[in-house]
Amino acid sequence: MSNDSTKKVFTVAFSLCLVCSLLVSVAAVGLKSIQEGNKVKERKENILKAAGIYDEDVPVNELYKKIEAKVVDLSTGEYVDMDAASFDQRKAAKDAETSIKIPAGHDKAGIVRRSKYASVYLLKDGGKLKRVILPIHGKGLWSTMYGFIAIAPDFNTVKQFGFYEHAETPGLGGEVDNQKWRDLWVDKKIYSADGKPIIDVIKGHVTAEDPKAAYKVDGLAGATLTSRGVAHLVQYWLGEDGFEPYLKRLAAERGDQNG
Repeated sequence: MSNDSTKKVFTVAFSLCLVCSLLVSVAAVGLKSIQEGNKVKERKENILKAAGIYDEDVPVNELYKKIEAKVVDLSTGEYVDMDAASFDQRKAAKDAETSIKIPAGHDKAGIVRRSKYASVYLLKDGGKLKRVILPIHGKGLWSTMYGFIAIAPDFNTVKQFGFYEHAETPGLGGEVDNQKWRDLWVDKKIYSADGKPIIDVIKGHVTAEDPKAAYKVDGLAGATLTSRGVAHLVQYWLGEDGFEPYLKRLAAERGDQNG
């Protein structure tokens, strides 16, 4: 067969494609466990950061021993007998058996469906609760933003807040990653006197003269829709359709213990 024949050209091309495909497949399978391990490690790091105990000089798994992970039924606020380490909240939200469709008037976070269950993470010291870390997500301008919010044991004060995944515009909505902006959330209050989540992201800057300043965070310059999305998703997940029943249960239990 001539080296210039069309048949030989196609044969060589097909053979190269086949070999390359096999190599890619083998690499993908071989690296899958490593990739999954990296995802687990990254998630633990984000939880530790929200808990305020992350230290890059200490092994993640060592620090993570201080975290108690559980799965909660969002409708009742009660823990369920599920393996928190293997529970996948995103996957559960896509399954009709383990999720609910959110009525349009209630879907402030713009997520359409949510899992019936959610992961929660407790930081304790000597058996004493220090922080409750909750996963939250919702629509920004261009993407669904995923993050964690850490709440003090008064169940009404933010201690840490931030996103670990989003695709908002760099320099605008992407400033949700800016540590200075994230720091503005620290010690902000969540619930009004009647128990409604009124924490908000406003347009412009919060002034000291504002009587509701404790509930407000500066908006992101030039990113009104992302700022609004952040406010809505936080209000949703800390509201009656999110973690409010769980936080109320924790508060009641703490009151009983103190009593």
